[in-house]
Amino acid sequence: MAHANAPEGYVQVKVAAVAAVLTKRSWLEFVEVEREAFFNEVKQAVLGAHGLASQSTAITFLESLVSEFSPSTASAMGLPAEFHEDCRASVELGYLQQFYSWAQEATFSVAQRTFQGTGMEVKVCAAALRLMSQILNWDFQGNADRVPGGAMIIGKNRTNIFSSSMGREIACKKSTEQNLVQPGPAWYDLLLSPNNVNWLLEFYSTLRQHSSADGSWMDSPLAVSCRQLIVQLCCLNGSIFTSGSGQAQEQHLQRMLSGIMTWIDHADAVISAIKSGKSESELIDGCRALFSVASLTAPTVFDQLLKGYSRHLSTLSLLSSLTCEVIKANVGDHEEEETWSQEALDILLDTWTVFLQPAELSKKPPPSALGVSAAALVFKTIVETELRAAATSAYDEGDSNEQLQAAIAARDERLSSFALIARAAPGESIPLLAMLFSERCLLLNQSRGIRADPTPILEELHWLLLISGHVLADSGDGETPLVPETIQVQFLDIREPENHPVVVLSRCIIDLAEQSLDSNLRESIFSPRLMEAVVWFFARWTGTYLMPPDAGRGPNCTPGQEGERHPETQLGRSGLLNVFGEEKQGNVLLGTLVCIAIMTLTLWPGERNLQEITCFQLLPALVRRRNICVHLVTLDPWKELSKAFANERNLFQLPARLQRSLAETLCRSAWGMDGSDASNQYVRDLMGPITTYLIDLSRNSDLNVYAQKPDVIFLVTCLVERLRGAAMATEPRCQRAIFEMGAAVMNSLLRFLEVYKNQSMVVYVLLKFTVDWVDGQVAFLEAKDTAILFNFCVQLLQIYSAHNIGKVSLATSRNLLNETETEKYKDLRALLQLLTNLCSKDLVDFSSDSQGEAETPDVAQAVYLGLHIITPLISLDLLKYPKLCHQYFALLVHMLEVYPEKVAKLAPDAFAQIVGTLDFGLRHQDTEVVNMTLIALSAIAFYHYQAICKGKEGLGVHALSKQGPNGATQEGVLAHFLRSLLQFLLFEDYSNELVGPSADALLPLIMCNMALYQTMAQELFQGQQNAGFQSRLATAFHALITSNNLTSSLDRINRQRFRKNLHNFLVDVRGFLRTM
Repeated sequence: MAHANAPEGYVQVKVAAVAAVLTKRSWLEFVEVEREAFFNEVKQAVLGAHGLASQSTAITFLESLVSEFSPSTASAMGLPAEFHEDCRASVELGYLQQFYSWAQEATFSVAQRTFQGTGMEVKVCAAALRLMSQILNWDFQGNADRVPGGAMIIGKNRTNIFSSSMGREIACKKSTEQNLVQPGPAWYDLLLSPNNVNWLLEFYSTLRQHSSADGSWMDSPLAVSCRQLIVQLCCLNGSIFTSGSGQAQEQHLQRMLSGIMTWIDHADAVISAIKSGKSESELIDGCRALFSVASLTAPTVFDQLLKGYSRHLSTLSLLSSLTCEVIKANVGDHEEEETWSQEALDILLDTWTVFLQPAELSKKPPPSALGVSAAALVFKTIVETELRAAATSAYDEGDSNEQLQAAIAARDERLSSFALIARAAPGESIPLLAMLFSERCLLLNQSRGIRADPTPILEELHWLLLISGHVLADSGDGETPLVPETIQVQFLDIREPENHPVVVLSRCIIDLAEQSLDSNLRESIFSPRLMEAVVWFFARWTGTYLMPPDAGRGPNCTPGQEGERHPETQLGRSGLLNVFGEEKQGNVLLGTLVCIAIMTLTLWPGERNLQEITCFQLLPALVRRRNICVHLVTLDPWKELSKAFANERNLFQLPARLQRSLAETLCRSAWGMDGSDASNQYVRDLMGPITTYLIDLSRNSDLNVYAQKPDVIFLVTCLVERLRGAAMATEPRCQRAIFEMGAAVMNSLLRFLEVYKNQSMVVYVLLKFTVDWVDGQVAFLEAKDTAILFNFCVQLLQIYSAHNIGKVSLATSRNLLNETETEKYKDLRALLQLLTNLCSKDLVDFSSDSQGEAETPDVAQAVYLGLHIITPLISLDLLKYPKLCHQYFALLVHMLEVYPEKVAKLAPDAFAQIVGTLDFGLRHQDTEVVNMTLIALSAIAFYHYQAICKGKEGLGVHALSKQGPNGATQEGVLAHFLRSLLQFLLFEDYSNELVGPSADALLPLIMCNMALYQTMAQELFQGQQNAGFQSRLATAFHALITSNNLTSSLDRINRQRFRKNLHNFLVDVRGFLRTM
């Protein structure tokens, strides 16, 4: 304070930070009287008793103090975690509210002088507001209690004993990710007093009036701090409102919303001023506040907050008006990567989302007339502006592929938000889309006659197709897509299904798609980009509207239930769904879609995006349901496609992965054949020529030379990818035919593996086919066929190992810097997946003789042989790469869980490699890898303990201590991991999800090594100088193995008891054992 007038502001901030650290270090040593005297001096300075300079310095000190006592921004001090938690709880419960009150009083005292005084008053006021905002960012925990052992628990949230956030900054959040402020009931008067809230809002309003002539004031520290505090007060939630009336939160948010109205009302004028050079920060903050209010209230309450407070009839009317203006402003701002209008629009669209799709579905509002009108206005504005932008950007050059993928993801997210608004007013939005689409189609046809450039119209149609797909149907990822609920209930008065707006819009798009089959029209008006949108639309649309299996039933209802309660609803829904059903237009449309698919694959060579959408989205959508496949396999276009795939060469022009997808789709359509025999014959007819072709290639007399030609390499790759696609389509109906296909090419594949040992791409394709084929077949095979499959896999592994195909030098592996480069090791991951699939034979077996006469091959022996072959190719350095690491640990865990007796018989070198792998896994940064390691440790410890209890040797020599090469004694594997696991649990950072798996591993390790456990406890006692800590350690270690009636059994109940014991043990001792 003595040097408060010094001009070096940066130095003062650093000095304040050091003072805060020193204060925290001695915090628990202060007696209460000393602490009160110290803070009384700070209070006097904050309130201005020693002048403005000292006032600013004192506020800066409190800012540093709050930052230092907050876990997310605290400095590392090398002190026990319990010390940091005690300090945090002490400040929260005893001082944080006082700090806020002092800062508030300081703001009151200098506020009026900021308009006439010097810069020092402004600096003090801004610092005080910033301190108040910082305090509201605190992670409030509530009341403090202690467990009997002494560890502190705060409210309902126990101290975080498993990980540390000391010195880590809070991760950046999206602009719309809400940061709720929940300080508790004791803060009610301080934060929610109408006088305090009104004063803050009036102060900012006065600041706006005094500074209106200077547009730069909005970004001044004072204005930013004030707005930030206002936005945070809009985020108040939780138990603080229990101190007021039942309407306390609603009244508070109403007061806040009325205060920020001036920031966002008359949006056209606000945006005009921004375009003229005014800062946009106030508008952005206003949007954030509006989002927070919408997130904290039920939709009906949100809509009523502004009634009587503004010219708007409802809050939704304000939101609608603001959104429309921001949308218009956003049209011309696409040149920059990120603009203020894009940021504002993202926040407003998220506000619409929380309003239309609240987290609690029970709060979802029924559509009101005002709500429908507001949504319709916003969607109309969206359509008008986006169509104008599409036409304007028609001649823009495309982005690179990486930028394109990012742009598509952002576009789809934006379109989903637009579609949600459209669905809130389907009676206006869908007819609007149908009218605009019809108009553009007419203009497109007219452009042919006058030879006008159709590019702008094509871009408009492209956007209309995308938005129509999002509005009419959901993606259906992971579930069956239904007609959106708002569309189902909107058009109940329509008796003629053909007049249904959804049908009208769909029919317009179908008509356009049919025109693409006319060669003259296709060449004159259809661009690849337009066809991409057409194909994408039908890939999304078919899942909901093409031959729906449950026509007439609504979501979440049983058959008959819907019609009994709402007969008019059933009539409307069934009419819509039946238009493109199996008995009406569905079959014709299905044939049209297949013709379009054939056209895109054969008549648009080189259009990779179009062909990918066809193979990866449209065709798979057609074979997703059996009722469609039944019709599909009877269609002439589908038969033509199947024939061309099997016997003709023109489809070989497609990239190999598209051929794989096409093979999978064609084989899946066998689902529609009548019976298993017909399905198997269908697959044989489809894949037989391909199998024969591959076998003939492998029998070439000069294969070693002939196979190295580029066109032959590509041909072999395509043929194997086709086989892989068929393998991925394995179903019980056609399993036999696909097994015969794989068995027929076994020798050819082994031959190609030898020939292409230096062609990593071909090797990988061969391995992936084997992986997928084994995965689909292994559960169904009889013992004889299983032996054939296992023998083939072993031969493949031996050839792979003999040629050292996957061997990579350690120096090379250390040079790999990113995930892309680790793809060099994807063949090793494929081999691990192959072994994992072989393991599944013991877990899932549908073969008829699984309990029969034939002797089933030993799965464990085959898998361990495979591991023995490929393990030398995998170093610990390679395990640092996520995909390979996960695959290896998944297999290792399975083997140790299911076949621990086999592990016990491994040679010392092989067993040592497993131990090294588990050591690596226990210290891995990936929680999943650590979890798998703990499961593996639990399995081998459990096996050993159960074995020795029965008088058997268990792990045998692997569990015994032995002399090392330097003469030192080496602990057995179980003693080694007991020591490692206790070290990990007591001193390392980890997720609390790992406590349960750790307990399951630790209990059998302790039971196998009780003497070592007691020795380790004694070593920790002796390492503690504090007598209180020694006592707590002794009690905790004893309670860990005795509390809750714990016994020496490893049954389920005892393991659950030990889990509770371990959690209490860690809560008690980690706080003072770990330093931060």
